[in-house]
Amino acid sequence: MKSLFNLFEPEGLVNAFVTDPPEGFKPVSLGVNGKQVHGFLAELDLLTTMDEAVKRSFRKYRKFLPPFVDKLLKPMVLFVGTTVSEYALFPPGIAPETLRKAALAELKKSGKQFLIIKDLPSASPVLSGKENEFSEQLLSYLRDSGFFILYGQALAYVPVDFSSTEEYLQRLSRSRRKDIKRKLRSLSELTIEQVRTGDNFLDDPAIDYLYGLYLNVYGKSEIHFDKLTKSFFRKVFKDGESGGMVFLYRHQEKIIGFNLCFIVNDYLVDKYVGFLYPDSRDFNVYFVSWHYNLDFCIRNNLKAFIAGWTDPGIKAYLGADFTYTYHAVYIKNPLLRFILSRFKSLFESDRHTLEGIGKKEPLHP
Repeated sequence: MKSLFNLFEPEGLVNAFVTDPPEGFKPVSLGVNGKQVHGFLAELDLLTTMDEAVKRSFRKYRKFLPPFVDKLLKPMVLFVGTTVSEYALFPPGIAPETLRKAALAELKKSGKQFLIIKDLPSASPVLSGKENEFSEQLLSYLRDSGFFILYGQALAYVPVDFSSTEEYLQRLSRSRRKDIKRKLRSLSELTIEQVRTGDNFLDDPAIDYLYGLYLNVYGKSEIHFDKLTKSFFRKVFKDGESGGMVFLYRHQEKIIGFNLCFIVNDYLVDKYVGFLYPDSRDFNVYFVSWHYNLDFCIRNNLKAFIAGWTDPGIKAYLGADFTYTYHAVYIKNPLLRFILSRFKSLFESDRHTLEGIGKKEPLHP
């Protein structure tokens, strides 16, 4: 039985977030009915989740704007949730009203203007009925209590209802099948090794190298929010109790990519990747790893592959389904709250990306 609602990760991963938070983050613990709810304080660049077209326009005219605008666009925010769990985590049995009161009390104590209860699921097909019921009650209560609800990132997943990766590929369009199969030819030039977290291979030099590969991906990402630390990864890689697996992709003995995954509740959960450029692109490691993860699920009789939040466009191309997360946002300043609530669609980039390729979901009521 889950110790926390919405938990897809080993608790050791969440504990590592608390003890070794991302750069610039300050962990916060909310006391709710004698139970603890994870949160953190961090600066949020409001451009992070804006559409690319809006970002380009802003950058074009940025030099003409007064300096205080930059400050307004980078507020310090109290978040309820973590950045290492797919969803916000809650102890079973807490009431939405009590959670709201605890969050607003912490907001007052912090002296900040922004509160975001992040990554709330809604009718998620990979959660239990009780978990979805609690999230629906929480979203509804928060909306009626002065929060505005906006789309967060879209969680990609693949139900494993096929018996082979070839059967899976047959569901895609002919042009996509042809392109993906061409990329998978790189498999013949790669070796894939599976290492358990806690294995002797994961000594300090190996962790240093893998962390460098993670930083390569972070540096090229369009979204720069949580830069995880080397000490975080060291703790996770050394944790032999978490059941974590590191898939290593080698070309001629050189590691050119890695994928850190966990098996939780009969799901394969893909958490972190790292790539060596340009080698990983030359050998299509991203596509190969997607294929390998699906094959791993089949061989181990897993229910689904949970592929995470980022890059919804490419994941849709590879055949993933999506379930949206939602953020409940509260802003103390009534004028700023009014303005941002009227322009909230500007901050829903994943929704716009997926709607642009025909994957739609109605706005949460």
